[in-house]
Amino acid sequence: MADYDRLPADLRAWLAQAALPWSPRSVSRAFGRALARRRGDRTAALAELDRLQERRLAASRLTGRTAS
Repeated sequence: MADYDRLPADLRAWLAQAALPWSPRSVSRAFGRALARRRGDRTAALAELDRLQERRLAASRLTGRTAS
């Protein structure tokens, strides 16, 4: 729970509505990479997380496996 509490508020809000069971650690890493690619634009980085999650969901639908 402490890892979750250390996340920035906007990332905690994103995680609360996420369709996949992201761990605070994995979402923090993915967000950090997205933030670097988006040159610090937090909104664009969160949108990138949305796209990443959608790709994982689509892949799990194709294979019939649960994405994690």
